[in-house]
Amino acid sequence: MDGSEKIRIQKIIAEAGIASRRKAEELITGGAVTVNGKRAKLGDKADPCRDKIVVAGRAITVRKNTKKYYIMLHKPRGFITTMSDEGGRKCVAELVDEIPARLFPVGRLDRESEGMLFMTNDGDFANMISHPSTHFAKTYRVTVHPAIKEDQLTALTTGVIIDGRKSMPAAIRVITAEKERTVLEIVLEEGRNRQIRKMCEAVGLEVARLKRTAIGPIKLGMLQPGKWRELKPDEMRAIRAYHNKLQAAKASEEA
Repeated sequence: MDGSEKIRIQKIIAEAGIASRRKAEELITGGAVTVNGKRAKLGDKADPCRDKIVVAGRAITVRKNTKKYYIMLHKPRGFITTMSDEGGRKCVAELVDEIPARLFPVGRLDRESEGMLFMTNDGDFANMISHPSTHFAKTYRVTVHPAIKEDQLTALTTGVIIDGRKSMPAAIRVITAEKERTVLEIVLEEGRNRQIRKMCEAVGLEVARLKRTAIGPIKLGMLQPGKWRELKPDEMRAIRAYHNKLQAAKASEEA
């Protein structure tokens, strides 16, 4: 078989709706993927029509011409951002189970956070938004206790050390300020695990509520918790235009 007919294994896994391409890479490096009985390595390629690809003990198939879904979900608090959980916790998969395709979340929101979450069966779309190199901006409405001080606000804006590494600068504005609490709008261009909670903790603030209100140019709007809708064609165009703008800016900086 000509090598050009083969596809990178992480792309095959993503197109099968098992996981995003980034998560698929983690599965491969973790030894959870085999091709024709042999453990796969990152960078390996395979023919999805001829080779037997097994992920975590389950054989996968890629159905050509499968409809691609691009979903905006308003994740409620109390749900975890996975498709299944051995501990029986509520998963976002339950909220989109009427869709006739296996979807996976694009990025994550922790269990106690809420707001906008994209879900899809298109690995390329997921990778475009969630890959660390893209710096897709995500907007959050965050309530913190006690009231924020000027030095804390400055530290959060310029970056603080979390998990041994300084966070990227963030755009932050105060929405409301009361004696014992402050409501902030925080825009991040990176997506580290529980990042806002850890940033606030680093400066002595406690997050009481965290809601993602936008991803790139797309806003959550009036979509109610637990509900979902498909992204509109003009929203998809706006997402791709925003991505192209980010890539052009990155290329300009590197030139």
